[in-house]
Amino acid sequence: MKALFVKTPGDDPELDLRDVETPVPGHGEALVKVSSAGVCSHDVAIMRGLLRRGVDLDVILGHEISGIVDAVGSDVEGIAVGDAVVSTLTVFCGECDRCLSGHEYRCRTGHGLGHGVNGGFAEYMVLPERCLIPLPEGVSVEQASIVACPMGVALQALKDVARVRPGETVLVTGAGGGLGIHALQIAAALGAQVMGATYSEDKLTLLERFAPGQVILGGELDFSELVLAFTEDQGADVVIDTVGSAVFYSALRSLGQFGRMVLLGEVEGGRVSFNLTEVIFRDAAIRGSSGASKAHITQVLDLILDGKLEPVISHRVPLSDAKDAYHLVRDRESIGRVVLVP
Repeated sequence: MKALFVKTPGDDPELDLRDVETPVPGHGEALVKVSSAGVCSHDVAIMRGLLRRGVDLDVILGHEISGIVDAVGSDVEGIAVGDAVVSTLTVFCGECDRCLSGHEYRCRTGHGLGHGVNGGFAEYMVLPERCLIPLPEGVSVEQASIVACPMGVALQALKDVARVRPGETVLVTGAGGGLGIHALQIAAALGAQVMGATYSEDKLTLLERFAPGQVILGGELDFSELVLAFTEDQGADVVIDTVGSAVFYSALRSLGQFGRMVLLGEVEGGRVSFNLTEVIFRDAAIRGSSGASKAHITQVLDLILDGKLEPVISHRVPLSDAKDAYHLVRDRESIGRVVLVP
């Protein structure tokens, strides 16, 4: 089978599409024929050599995967050959305290797909049955590739970390990206008043569908000034920052009293410097968030079926042209998600 590796990381990385042996499912495992695999800034950071923590470059990349079960090993009972499935983001044990408490994406012995274990930028992959969720009718296998990330990741940040309540004002930075455009929709589904900030004028039309009249275009005027104008100087109750250090201070200044700010976009080691009184006198909370549990993935599927969440895929790129997908994501030329198709 064909599979994608990083041969030489860098701003212009050398990617290697190799012929490797197709894996065989063992006890409790399934072989999945990959239909679609999302490409996010996490993958791009690995390709650029900016993300090294827990990363083995001699593994197949890709952690956003959907496909069709092609074969199963012994003692597999919940899925069958021909089933459409979506994978979790992590291979987890299912037995440690974190797994048993619904935080299997932080399993004590787990490995992220495309990090310590082979991911889905390939024609086939093997995963334990417990890491696969069958797709309901009404969700396409292509759409499913971005259910865990970015949609499940955004849901966890909004619902479990920020604890968004109906009627609250939520600002999403990087609203045109994969995390941002789905965070906007999920915040609205939770009953929030949503605002989206972007620096890309060509993304405004689509964003207006999800945040009518509340899309802020950054530029000469700091977007925090516009947020304060929209909210009559009250600021946002919640800021979901999917960009990171480049907009951190503006995002913080957009936060209202007792506000909650959740960081989930930047994984490249960016640094910020700010006045601590900006947090202290706001009585604010700043938290990080990453990952998504099986419960989050199931909830996302329900939101799609209920018509409250629309998966946004802007580009479908053959696996053989993965470098094109890299440039689309690195240069922020896409809206929503770019996916690779083996």
